[in-house]
Amino acid sequence: MFILIGLLVGFVAAIPLGPINAFVLSQTLKRGSSHGLLAGMTAAVLDFVYCLAILAGFFHIKFNLSPALPYLKVVAAGLLFAIGLRLFIQSRTFTLSTGPQKPWAATARPAVGALLLYVSNPSLYFFWFAVAGTMTAHGLVRQGLGWAALFSLACGIGSTLWYLMIVKYISNHKHKIKQDTIRKLFVVLALFLAGFALFTIGTLFF
Repeated sequence: MFILIGLLVGFVAAIPLGPINAFVLSQTLKRGSSHGLLAGMTAAVLDFVYCLAILAGFFHIKFNLSPALPYLKVVAAGLLFAIGLRLFIQSRTFTLSTGPQKPWAATARPAVGALLLYVSNPSLYFFWFAVAGTMTAHGLVRQGLGWAALFSLACGIGSTLWYLMIVKYISNHKHKIKQDTIRKLFVVLALFLAGFALFTIGTLFF
C-alpha cells in the first residue's frame, strides 16, 4: 500500500509548474530530449535522496533548517534570475534546426542546473518534511531504514514517470511548434522564473 502512495506522491509532487519543470522544459526545447531527461532524472534522484534522508531523520535525529533558510532563499533567487535572464537572451537568438539531429554531446550542465535549483529551493525541504511527517504519524511507513528506502524509491520512480512523460511529449511535438512560438515560450518561462525569484526574496520580509 505504501509503495502505491509513494508512486502517487512522487508523480503528483513533480507536476506543478516550478523552477525544475521550467528548466526541464527549456532544456528539452533547446537541446533535445537527452538534456531534458538528464535534468528530470537528476530531480527524481534528489526526490529519492531527500525523502530518504528526512524519513531517516524522523527516526533518529532532528533537523533545524531555520538558520540556513535566508541564505538558501537568496541563492535560489539568484539562480532563478540567472536562468531566467539566460532564457530571455536565448529567446532572441533561438532557431529551430532543420537539418538532421546532431549527436548528443555528453555534458553535465543539465544535471548541475537541476541540482542547484533543487538544493537551493527551501519549499522542497518543507514538502518532504510534510510527506515524511504524514507517513510516520499515520504509521504508513514502518520504522527502519529499509522501509524508508522502499517508500523513497517509490517516490523517485513516481517523479521519474512524470519527467519521462513531459519530455517525451515535448520532444514528439517540438517539430509542430513554430520558431516564434518557442521564442515566446522562452520569454514566458523567463518571466515565470523571475517572478518566482521575486516571490522567494519577498518571503524574507513577510
